[in-house]
Parts: sequence; structure tokens; C-alpha cells
Amino acid sequence: MADALVALDERRRALITEAQAGQARRNEASKAIGAAKASKDEATAATLMAEVATLKERLPAIEAEEKALGEELNGRLAIIPNLPLADVPDGVDEDGNALVAEYGTPGAFAFTPKEHDAIGPALGLDFETGVELAGARFTLVRGAAARLHRALGQFMLDTLCDGHGYEQVVPPLLVKDEIVFGTGQLPKAAEDMFRTTDGRWLIPTAEVSLTNIVREKILSEAELPLRFAALTACFRSEAGAAGRDTRGFIRQHQFEKVEMVSIVTPDASEAEHERMTACAEGILIALGLPFRRMKLCTGDMGFTAARTYDLEVWLPGQGRYREISSCSTCTDFQARRMNARYRPEGEKNTRFVHTLNGSGLAVGRTLVAVLENYQQEDGSVAIPDALQPYLRGLNRLEPA
Repeated sequence: MADALVALDERRRALITEAQAGQARRNEASKAIGAAKASKDEATAATLMAEVATLKERLPAIEAEEKALGEELNGRLAIIPNLPLADVPDGVDEDGNALVAEYGTPGAFAFTPKEHDAIGPALGLDFETGVELAGARFTLVRGAAARLHRALGQFMLDTLCDGHGYEQVVPPLLVKDEIVFGTGQLPKAAEDMFRTTDGRWLIPTAEVSLTNIVREKILSEAELPLRFAALTACFRSEAGAAGRDTRGFIRQHQFEKVEMVSIVTPDASEAEHERMTACAEGILIALGLPFRRMKLCTGDMGFTAARTYDLEVWLPGQGRYREISSCSTCTDFQARRMNARYRPEGEKNTRFVHTLNGSGLAVGRTLVAVLENYQQEDGSVAIPDALQPYLRGLNRLEPA
């Protein structure tokens, strides 16, 4: 593939050189025509005029071919993923991911714990009505479950903004082509998103809107780091997930998520990746949910990521860990697509910023984790201490 790209670029450059030489020769010949006519050398003037006519006819074809090759080259370059950092493990799928650390101990139950889709309906996870209203992978959340869902999102946002200095943002949920291209969802992941009839895209994550805040900007070094957080609805077609998690509240077309985005200088991105991941971990710790940190292998990382940590929460009903947050450093990959730069202190030239994004956390999946980890034998669910102030002191959800 690399050889083909180089050959394509060389041909494009050769056409640019040919067009420039042709334009220069046409200008030179046009001047010579005037001189030939002034000296009444009609034969030379006729020869030059024929040459100019040939160049005038040839140049648009050269320019059109160069433009087409440039578009083809850009299209091919646009689907090349980011390069993984040196410490990312090699692998083809999730089996190649590396365990970094485990936090907390899965609780012991005096009864057989149930999965959330067995507990949830009595608490307000209305799967049947959700499907009736919108089809598969939609859920109506009501009553006690809706209160818990709202409390979780508010707790996450407060923790990040009040405790870790993120700026709260309410971003657009509909964005233009170039915005989704900037963060790397286009062109490769178009089938995983929903598009409106007027050509806009429903965001699959607030990362799209938040990261593009710095699109086409030149920031001063003193402005960095920028840290944004948003609680938004997210929309995904789940085109590549047919047959996976069709039951329950795990994989939905519409869900809410608190997203973190950081814009930093290149020398700060390593520390920022650890900081961001620790912020997400702190929410899980505050909720008393056992989890582990995984470092994704090359074959399991997203298109834009140079390194990704996944946080996986323990679900006792399923008897397994499930992803609840992904925190990625994208180095300057997205910045180049967005043309987002900064000017280092005391320098004239600009450099590309580094961008990072992470879930802090997926609200629906956190709701699932609370239901399963705090379930009681009678079908009720205890409320984690950290959430009780958001529920006016309520310490238990009772099944209806």
C-alpha cells in the first residue's frame, strides 16, 4: 500500500511540475508573439500562436488529472489509522489485550445474582415499550431506574467538573461532515452512525463536538491544557454488532454518556492520558464498583487512538467484566485532520496539539453495574453512598 501511495504522489507532483512549466511557457510564448508581430515576422508569430493554443488546450487536462489524483490520494490517506505507541501490545483482537491493574473485589452473594435485564423491569427498565416505540436496541427508562440514571449522570459530571477541573459543555448533537471527519469517524465508520435527511450526523459520542472546539484554531501555549466534559445522548447504528448484546441495556442505538476531552501540548499528553484514566477510575471507586484496567492491543484499538485503556466493570449477574470506559490518546492524529495548532511560547512557528478523549462514564452501563452489584435477594437495589444525595437520601430502590 505504501508503494502505491508513493507512486500516486509522485505522479501528482509530476503533473504539478508539468502544469507550472506549461503555464510559464505559455506566458513566455505570448510575449514572444507580440515581439514577432512587431518585427513583422508572421511565420514565427504563427508558430508561437499554435504552440500557445496547444498549451491552452493541454493545461486544463493536466490540472483536472492532478486534482483527481489529489482527491484519490487524500481519500486513501484518510482511511489510514493512527500509529500505535511503542508500549501498545501486538494482537489481533481482545484476546491480545493486557491487564494493567484490578481494583476492588467482586462481592459475595448469599444467593445467585441475577443479570440486570431480570432485575430491571420491576425498577423501570421497560424493554418492551422501548421496542414498540423505536424498534430493537431502544429502551424506555422510567420510575426508579430513571431517577438512578439521572443521578449517575449528574454525579459523574459534578465529579469531573467540580473535582477535576473539566469545563462543562452542552454541545450540538448534530454536526457537519467535516466535524466528523476531524475526529476520524468519517470516512471509515460512516455505517456506524445515523445521518439526517439534511446531511448532518447524529454524534456517536460527545468527543466529536468537544474535540472540534479547537478546529482550525491556533492556540497560545498559555491556553493549554483545555479540558472539556459533557453529558449527552449518543447515537450509534451498531452496524458491526449484529447478534451481540441483543438483550438488556448494554448495547443501545441511543444512550447517554459523560465524555472527557483534553487538548494539550505534545510533551503533556502522556501524563494527561494517565490523569484522564484516573478520573474515570475515581468515579468507579466512589461508586464501590469492582473493575480492572486493560491496555488494548493493536488489533482492538480504535481508528484514531495511539493508545487506549479500557476500564471494565465487574457484572456479577453475567459473571464477567464488561467495558464501561475507554480512554485514548490520539497524539496529533485528530489535530492534523482538524488543523488544530498552538504556538509555543517565544516561537513563531506553530505545532499540532495532542488530543485525548475518554468516557467518564457510559451512564447506561454504569446503571447496569449498580443494579447487578447492589442487588438484594428481594429484588431491591441498594443505592451507593455517593449517589444518595442526588436521590434526596434514598438508600434503596424497591421493585414496583
